Amino acid sequence: MNPHTDPGSITRVAGIEVGHFTDARRPTGCSVVVVREGAVAGVDVRGAAPGTRETDLLDPCHLVDRVHAVVLAGGSAWGLEAATGAVRWLEEQGVGLDVGVGRLPLVPAAVLFDLMVGDMRVRPDAAAGYAACAAAGTADPPEGNVGAGAGASVGKMFGMQRAMKGGIGSASVSVDGVTVGALIACNAVGDVLDPDTARPVAGARTADGLHLADTRRALLRGALAQSLLAGTNTTIGVIATDAVLTKAQAQRLAVAGHDGLARSINPVHTQLDGDTLFALGTGRAGRHPGMLLLATMAAEAVARATLRAVQAARSVTTPQGLHLPGLGDATWGQRSA
Repeated sequence: MNPHTDPGSITRVAGIEVGHFTDARRPTGCSVVVVREGAVAGVDVRGAAPGTRETDLLDPCHLVDRVHAVVLAGGSAWGLEAATGAVRWLEEQGVGLDVGVGRLPLVPAAVLFDLMVGDMRVRPDAAAGYAACAAAGTADPPEGNVGAGAGASVGKMFGMQRAMKGGIGSASVSVDGVTVGALIACNAVGDVLDPDTARPVAGARTADGLHLADTRRALLRGALAQSLLAGTNTTIGVIATDAVLTKAQAQRLAVAGHDGLARSINPVHTQLDGDTLFALGTGRAGRHPGMLLLATMAAEAVARATLRAVQAARSVTTPQGLHLPGLGDATWGQRSA
């Protein structure tokens, strides 16, 4: 695979479907990763301000080891309601844990804070989660200003007025018949870097808005960060593989995925972010190539998907006057100061 011509996507993993719902009333929405047959699952939360649902059941010490979907949503804590709609849709499809009297869909979720982009009273709800599931399929999913990435922004260390548009992106890596893919909604307080060069490509802009400020170097020079409300950022996502995994291995894969975030976001895992990654194993490949390889593939897929999230992002201007330029627009210079 040549990642520069074909980055792949999480739906290249057998058994994985992805659907988005994007709200037309303001930039927000939700995305869902559906696994109709169930997948062994794990999670790792690194940011200090997470918004999540059903993460405790993924602890390797706990009983249930399979889930049927993962929801990623905007809307902060309100967006967790989107998972309720996903549960309803899955039940209608006959998908879920057999509890004797019916099927119980298990749907963990994580949210990001996009309430400053447009009217905060518009946020994903159960109907949004239901619609995202209904739209799910195995084609490569749309990227950028869709689903959970619709209201995402990046580079907010010096205020929203100097930020850029974030988004959602996907990528995959295949080695010797095993595939690992990632779907990442990037709403980081930090800058997004090209993981191959470590150079910022999207993030905080200079005061004139024309160039990248390079947040890391600006902070080390003594630039003062703007006081930001904790939890108003966050990068969330799902890693999936067709390898056979135990529950503990799924958790370890989620841990490894955060290495990909560290390669593509700086600063990352701050007290202002709620960075959360889920990992799913469908087992469709019928084998396990070893955790060293899988962890390397997971970090790579996450790093590439994070980059894709901003590469596909388009500029937005809200009725309130907030303008977030997107890397996907040809008019953006993409130069560091």
